[in-house]
Amino acid sequence: MLTIDPKEVKTSVLHSYLLAAVAPRPIAFASTIDKEGNPNLSPFSFFNVFSANPPIAIFSPARSGRTGATKNTYDNIKEVPEVVINVVNYALVQQASLSSTEYPKGVNEFLKPRLTPVKSEMIRPFRVKESPVQLECKVNQVIELGTQGGAGNLVICEVLLMHISQEVLDAGKNIDANKIDLVSRMGGSLYCRASGDALFEVAKPLLTIGIGVDGLPEDIRNSKFLTGNNLAQLGNVEDLPTSEEIQEFRKNNQAIPPAQLHSAAKQLLDAGKVMEAWKLLLSNQ
Repeated sequence: MLTIDPKEVKTSVLHSYLLAAVAPRPIAFASTIDKEGNPNLSPFSFFNVFSANPPIAIFSPARSGRTGATKNTYDNIKEVPEVVINVVNYALVQQASLSSTEYPKGVNEFLKPRLTPVKSEMIRPFRVKESPVQLECKVNQVIELGTQGGAGNLVICEVLLMHISQEVLDAGKNIDANKIDLVSRMGGSLYCRASGDALFEVAKPLLTIGIGVDGLPEDIRNSKFLTGNNLAQLGNVEDLPTSEEIQEFRKNNQAIPPAQLHSAAKQLLDAGKVMEAWKLLLSNQ
């Protein structure tokens, strides 16, 4: 293991490791306005939502690592404590990147990437028309984490209104992950596109209590073929297949040699067929 003491490395080096390790990160395309009414638009990947009741989002416009200067977004929020958080999808990612340029204060950053400002309903900053989801927020609190270069400023925002494009909704009025086509930041100049083959499902144990990996038979726990993920899939079930189900499986499937049993079960687990994998494993007990 490479062990890093934050006090022993340059901030730029630590920053690079943190961004590469804590990823992918969603992007807050923050729209603010100063007391003279000049709009500002800038993306931030130090961002997430932290509460639904009240609905709270937090993002952090950090100080410049080179100069220690605060960003225009931070300065504007101190003057006018309101912000629109516009989500960034694949269709917007290049424009969002362009808007991250450190233009001088007062430059209209809707014009530089050619984005369309839309009047908000409850706050003064403009929404980004091209963004599929726009959150009108009031700023409840700003927590300053330091005055040195690289120090963050946590902007705690309460969502007052949420605008969602009809184009990203499915028939049930839920956001469709493939339609919204979100992007996120990785380390360096890398991004991640969250749609298509990048999406996969993991069964969530919300209403069930899985047996756990410690509840698996010893030969399965110590398998040379099954990964930690595979064992967790097996341990996430609440009830094993019944003897009748196992007997039916034996009738309809060809017997597999013991030496190939776990590799065959792994193929089923990797395909998401957890109960089929259990039936296969138990049919050879």
